Order: sequence, then C-alpha cells, then structure tokens
Amino acid sequence: MKKIILFLFAAACTSAGASAQMLINGAGATFPQPIYAKWFDEYAKVDPSVRFNYQGIGSGGGQKQILSETVDFGASDGPMSDANLAKATRPLWHIPTVAGAVVVSYNLPGDPKLRLDGPTLAAIYLGTITKWNDPAIAGQNAGVDLPAQDIIVVHRSDGSGTSYIFTDYLSHVSPEWKSKVGKNTAVNWPAGLGGKGNAGVAGQIKQSSGAIGYVELAYARQNGLSYADLKNAAGNYITPSIDSVVAALSAAQIPDDFRFSMVNASGENSYPIAGVTWLLIYEQQKDAAKGEKLVAFLKWAYTDGQKMAASLDYAPLPEGVQARVLARVNEIKY
Repeated sequence: MKKIILFLFAAACTSAGASAQMLINGAGATFPQPIYAKWFDEYAKVDPSVRFNYQGIGSGGGQKQILSETVDFGASDGPMSDANLAKATRPLWHIPTVAGAVVVSYNLPGDPKLRLDGPTLAAIYLGTITKWNDPAIAGQNAGVDLPAQDIIVVHRSDGSGTSYIFTDYLSHVSPEWKSKVGKNTAVNWPAGLGGKGNAGVAGQIKQSSGAIGYVELAYARQNGLSYADLKNAAGNYITPSIDSVVAALSAAQIPDDFRFSMVNASGENSYPIAGVTWLLIYEQQKDAAKGEKLVAFLKWAYTDGQKMAASLDYAPLPEGVQARVLARVNEIKY
C-alpha cells in the first residue's frame, strides 16, 4: 500500500511539473525547420521548464501570424517589407539565425550531374525552355545524355521565404524575370506545379520524372535528390555547400536592421542562391515571463546552437555577425 501511495505521489508531481511547463509558440519558414527542431529539442535539456511549439507554415504565414500576435515569434526567409513592418503595433525586429543554400533539384533518368546558369534557369521557370535537351542546357553539360523529355517545373504553392530567395536570384540574373514576375514570397508563376513547403516541393520532384524545383539543401539531401552546380557572378560553377554559402555570406553587406540579400554574391567561390533566415521578434515583449525565456533561448542559440548548424547543412553566422545579433538580443525588453 505504501508503494502505491508513493507511486501516486510521484505521478502527481510529474503531472504538476508538466503542467507548469511554459509553452512558447512560433510559426513560419520551412527552410530552417530542421535546425530549429534540433535547437528546440536540445534546449529542452538546458531548460526543461520551457517548450517550443513551432509550425512550419511558410514565411508568408509567419509574417502574418507575428503581425496578428497569434504567436510569440515568427520566422521568415524573406525580409518583411517596409509596408508590412509599418503594420506592427510596435518595433518588430529581424533576428538572423543561420544561412543556407536553395538548391535546384531535378529528377532525370540516369541521375546525371548538371550545371546551369541563371538565365537558363529563369527561362525554364518562365516556360520558354520546355525540354531537357534544349541547347541552352546541353551547351553547359557536354557529355551528358539529356533526354528529349518535357521539363516539369515545380514551385512553392504557399507564401515562402525560399521562393523569395529564389525569385530574388532570378530577378538579379534575368531582366525579363524581373519585369514580368519579380521577387516576393508569393508570385504569379508563369509555369509549373505547386508544392506546399520545402517538403512538398521535394516530394513532387521525387515522384515526377523530368521535374525540376528549388528546395533547401537539407531537404534535397534528406530526400536523396540530385541538385545542380550553378554559375555564380564570377563565372564559376559552384556546388552548394556550407563553405560556398559561407563565402556568399562573407561578401554580403549587412545593415543595422539585418534585412539584406546575399544572392548572386561576388567572390570566386560564392554559391549564388543563398540566403539568411530570420526570427521575427518584437522589441517589447508583452508577456514578461515568456520574453525572459525567449531571450535566454536566443542567447543559447547564438553560442551553443550555432555549433550545430553545419551538421544539418546550414552555415553558422560569422563571429562578428553573431556578436552584433547578441547585442540586439540584449536590447529586447520584457
């Protein structure tokens, strides 16, 4: 009987501890979701009193939810516009976390290794190049047996920071794309099929022979997808990797508000479709207890958390940028 009472007492204590656990809610970009999931899992060991609930709904959704304050933080791979920021009830900050590569994945017989340049990629997404053996593709891939197969273009169907990075790049390398489509988290795609999230696009590519699409590097690797080397601003074909993203990030000019683009960066070894991803956090936190826990987590993320980025195919922020971000985190009020 004594053992039963002790067991019930222990169970009640466990239940009470679980009920006292603070829940911090976030939503937004799927691009950084693998690293955020890792961080939240590891941070639970550092501070078991707090748990993070993150929904990967796309950058557009993350921006909307933080503006409506239905979450404690948003996440986006595309910076918010001045017009959107003006909708915030108080200062809303962009806090960069990691950088990553958006890769051009494809599904072709024989799994060839391809090379592509920006104008060719823009023409594919404009719908003007429709066959895999088009001279523009074949001319960059001597010795590769390209099929006379239709190209199935795949893009995001949701508001997406990955789309922002991709369309920002196409706008840099193709005047026609810039004038007809432009850059945004959601655009009027001239061609193709939509997939929800990075995972949805990866799934479409994997199941469709002849498909081409854009996903974050980790999703391509996790799904066993092939991805192209891309011609950068220096004229070199570059394989997407942590090192080539770091090269692009090192060439970027980063302003005080941390809203910047790093696509088509200068440098011999810079990968051209790379971007940073941000957490969207209010300077003044409404809930003091949550604000304190969120700041503590961010301080951990920019020290211990950054060390985990490379294992998941993300580039950690350079030390100088980490220091600047930590200084901003210390200014969050709660």
